[in-house]
Amino acid sequence: MTLAQIATLAVLIGVVAALASERLRADLVTLVGAGLLCLLGIARTSDIQAGFASPAIIALASLFVLVEALHVSGAIGLLFRLAEGAVNRMGKRALPLLIGVAGALSAFLNNTPLVLLGTSVLQQTADRRGWDVRPLLIPLSYATILGGTCTLIGSSTNLLVDEMVRKAGLHGFGLFEMAGVGLSMALVGAPYLALVAPRLLRGAGRDGALEQEIARDMLPLHPVRAFVTLAVLTMVIGGAVGGLPIAVAAFVGAIVLIAARVLSPEEAYGATNPRLLVMIAGMLVIGGAIDRTGLGALAASLLSNVTERFGPRTALAIIYVATLILTEFMSHAGAAVLLTPIAIGIAQDLGLDPRPFTVAVMMAASASFLTPFGYQTNTIVYQAGGYRYGDFVKAGLPLTLLTATAALIAIPRFFPF
Repeated sequence: MTLAQIATLAVLIGVVAALASERLRADLVTLVGAGLLCLLGIARTSDIQAGFASPAIIALASLFVLVEALHVSGAIGLLFRLAEGAVNRMGKRALPLLIGVAGALSAFLNNTPLVLLGTSVLQQTADRRGWDVRPLLIPLSYATILGGTCTLIGSSTNLLVDEMVRKAGLHGFGLFEMAGVGLSMALVGAPYLALVAPRLLRGAGRDGALEQEIARDMLPLHPVRAFVTLAVLTMVIGGAVGGLPIAVAAFVGAIVLIAARVLSPEEAYGATNPRLLVMIAGMLVIGGAIDRTGLGALAASLLSNVTERFGPRTALAIIYVATLILTEFMSHAGAAVLLTPIAIGIAQDLGLDPRPFTVAVMMAASASFLTPFGYQTNTIVYQAGGYRYGDFVKAGLPLTLLTATAALIAIPRFFPF
């Protein structure tokens, strides 16, 4: 190993350890890591600028604005009110419908506001009817995670992997290109979330723990604003399907919404989730250093030597499981940035198409079902429901096994080696 590789590895280990400890803010950790690499001369100032100005960051910030517009216009609230009305008429039988609405919307919208609003609706409904809400909140989070795997804009992880694939000089992904794999995971996960997970979560929660009320109001419908917002969202999706870069389509859409006064500039700025964006920008700088120093290629070479004798499916499974484990201990964005260059390197060393391996990183980095901290929506319901750590293992382990099996079968079918 070269001196630059050793230094990069040391910084990487420090960043992973700090993220896994959860004692420090993730955005500060990645910024410190990026700064150290810059001081060591491994990362350049232009790399830091490129990280913050990357298309993934622009697309994510713009999509956050689009979701906020749907909220303030009352469009999302209308859908949840319709689902809540079905619950009032049909009782508990309609609860999977409410969770399903959140899951379906998450294919196109950011998960966090959907889970906040869905949690608020479930808590209010459960309070009125005397139901225990705890069997429902974890499935709500899991449903939005699965929905987000179905499109390129459904998850920040998907956008991040696509960004790194393009930087590696490979062809990027289309808006619905991963839908076959994502839907395969969702189809095996949906019956489990509707029928099995709530039973496993009966009596869940910490002894004496109080549920934390989540305040996310369903705003009244403003027909004109809602129409404009839906028209802009349709334009963004249509542009992306037609080949327009998602960053461009989403950015223009966000500007149109502000210009049309669907939401104010202050509301738009407040919706952008700067902590997540800064954390991702920092990880992009670290990922670039891994690639530039050849550390990723070295790791890929070592792994490809091990997997070569077992075939591409074994290599795919190793990448998937490695990403899955790393996601639970740091973050989905961090795992995606670290494993994508290695996945590409393994595929190239084995003479295979890198796309199935990068899709494996996409899916596994999103499939955080075992801990409350691997995905932001898990943290929201963990606090709201007063869950124990083990409740996520109890409900998440079967889902992890089901979705991993579905993904490893579906990926080679939709993305041949």
